[in-house]
Amino acid sequence: MRPGRLPQHLLAVALALGSPLAGATEAGSTAFCLFPLPADGGTQRYINLGIVQYVDVRADEVRLYFGGGNLGSGHETRLPARSRDEADAILARLRSTASRCSQPLTGASP
Repeated sequence: MRPGRLPQHLLAVALALGSPLAGATEAGSTAFCLFPLPADGGTQRYINLGIVQYVDVRADEVRLYFGGGNLGSGHETRLPARSRDEADAILARLRSTASRCSQPLTGASP
């Protein structure tokens, strides 16, 4: 097994359990940095924070914009919030996750 990679069976178990993929968020990669979105219809989705272009924080939601290009080809996802304080807490979780993804693995070679 190569350092910094989760075995496929562990990744499958983590996905099946709907966990926040602790191993993936500790992988030391800003290119693949997963953050859980609210489940929709029994499907747990994650956004790769490495592709987020900008974030809007409002009193009722946090919007993440990604995949923008020409002719309005971008996408967005919305994280509902009950208050501005809750929206700020969501933003803090996003920043914390992104920060963990940017840290190198302990004992990993450059």
